Amino acid sequence: MQNENRSGISMNVTREVIADLLPLYAAGEASPQTCALVEEYLRQDEEMSQQFNLDGAGGLTGHTVPALPPDLAMKSFKKTRGILRWQRRLYGWAIGLTIASLGGVGFFDGGHFTFHLFMREYPRIFVPVVSLALSCWINYFFLLWRSRASRL
Repeated sequence: MQNENRSGISMNVTREVIADLLPLYAAGEASPQTCALVEEYLRQDEEMSQQFNLDGAGGLTGHTVPALPPDLAMKSFKKTRGILRWQRRLYGWAIGLTIASLGGVGFFDGGHFTFHLFMREYPRIFVPVVSLALSCWINYFFLLWRSRASRL
């Protein structure tokens, strides 16, 4: 099909191009110019027009996607929201516990200030805090991976 754009340049639009644009057109996501182009082509190509009218939007993609029941959609939304909430909590706890494990205790002793790092002088505090921080980081990254894998 020959088509002229605004600058007066003639373009050839092939059947394959229109076939690629049909799913966008059928879904209502095409621009007005693309809709006009597809409609003009369908007026000129009877075979493709009949195929499009017979198949409808489901025939363009090869299958139709059924709508989710409202209760299933809400359940999915609540589960996703819960996963994202846990991910934020784990991130906060991981940051806090990591900072706490790198910290220490300082106090004055007879006018002289001394500072003691947890990791060096208080291993009974350091080891559990680092273990909790590591657990939070592992779970945070697992939930991050899970949310990206499912495209949340």
